[in-house]
Amino acid sequence: MKNRKTLIVAALVAALAVPAAALAAGSRSADGGRTLFIRSAVEHAGDTVTFPLYRGTSQGKTIWYIVLDSSNGNDASAKGVNTSQKLAHARGTTAVQRVTVTNGVVDFPASVDFSPQHIVQAPNGFPPTVFQAGAVGQVVNGVAYSPLIQLPDGTIENAPQIAFDANGDGTIDLATEAADKVVSLDVANRRVTYRETNGFARTNPVKYVSTDSSDPLAAALEDATLAPALDAAPFAGGDGTDSARASLAAFVNGQTGATNPQRQGLNSAVADGLDPLNILAWRPTQGRYSPLWDVHLAQWSAAAVAAGANTRQTEFDAVEQLAENGTITGPGGAPFRASGFIVDCPIVSQG
Repeated sequence: MKNRKTLIVAALVAALAVPAAALAAGSRSADGGRTLFIRSAVEHAGDTVTFPLYRGTSQGKTIWYIVLDSSNGNDASAKGVNTSQKLAHARGTTAVQRVTVTNGVVDFPASVDFSPQHIVQAPNGFPPTVFQAGAVGQVVNGVAYSPLIQLPDGTIENAPQIAFDANGDGTIDLATEAADKVVSLDVANRRVTYRETNGFARTNPVKYVSTDSSDPLAAALEDATLAPALDAAPFAGGDGTDSARASLAAFVNGQTGATNPQRQGLNSAVADGLDPLNILAWRPTQGRYSPLWDVHLAQWSAAAVAAGANTRQTEFDAVEQLAENGTITGPGGAPFRASGFIVDCPIVSQG
């Protein structure tokens, strides 16, 4: 359900720049000693994180967005976000929106409809029988919404839109004009607080934010914006420095039970109402990192499930090894491989 609060937004916002305190240079730790990768972020208890908020325009109306990754190291450093040089491979494709910038304000060709009701109904467990994303990227004059934007100098930023003043009345209704995962929106001080997701990368627990997905079911399960244009990012199955994507494993039949230390998977997310604990192949400090996760759906073999061997996994390489020996396949016994869709999940911190 969407939060029904309404935020009054000042008709005129004097400052366009993000306050400097949000962009303090140098690495630092998040609450609890976690290492922040997105240095402009401030994490809080309860799996929430606050980001600098940027004002943009689309179709003559105000939109609000965040920046989480950049293909340009200098741009990433200036904004306090992750560097992902691999995003440059999406340049010139329909996976990006080519934007214009006037007096520091970015104008987006297409925006997001945040009004749909988020629905996941799974009376028989995973997969859901009825599902619907709570936000849908729009297509305007042949240009499809994507969280990836191409700046005039060619830099590719991961800049998900998180609110849209649809009525042009200077107010943002969190129920119909903001992403479901927005906890609070402070346009006067340019801050947005957003819900995080727990997962693993290189055996370490990480927190990331799920903002968009190219697949309707994934967008519904992640409570993210549906952005089919992301599928044009090169290329499916590509995890190297020649691709804009990186690999992620998501189990469909891991163990369940909210208090079970071995629980993991999309079936657990549906049954237990908790994070699926997906396994991301790379950290933002590694050259093969990208926020565009090429999802590899993973299914434990019947023998592994019967033996209780379907235990929690924390490293993508280990999942690949289990696939090589036949303990894991793709859904329905298909080969374990890229499943053909993307989730946009920038990693915020590591524990």
